[in-house]
Amino acid sequence: MDQRQALVAFGALSQETRLRIIRMLVVAGPNGMAAGAIAEEADVSPSNVSFHLKELERSGLIAQQRESRSIIYTANYEALGGLVRFLMEDCCSGHPEICAPAAEVVACCAPKMEEKLP
Repeated sequence: MDQRQALVAFGALSQETRLRIIRMLVVAGPNGMAAGAIAEEADVSPSNVSFHLKELERSGLIAQQRESRSIIYTANYEALGGLVRFLMEDCCSGHPEICAPAAEVVACCAPKMEEKLP
């Protein structure tokens, strides 16, 4: 991930509803959620959630696919991981012990998410 991509992703995440949606989709896993369910759980109108989903999709942090009459949204784990890697790239000026807690979280979660991906 380059700096421009990171700025777009952080811009998308800097809004409360979009951050809540990303967190819901991460929890939902690879099965994702339908737009209506996202709107209901986020307690926003369908038109409002549609606006936020478009922004998140434009940033590359989520993906969509049509299933019958529904559009299912999923977190883009590769992009989210890229964002974390971007932040950790120049970790701690040669003091890796400072970044160890964050690295442990990434190391712990990455294999579990890969198992769930189709």
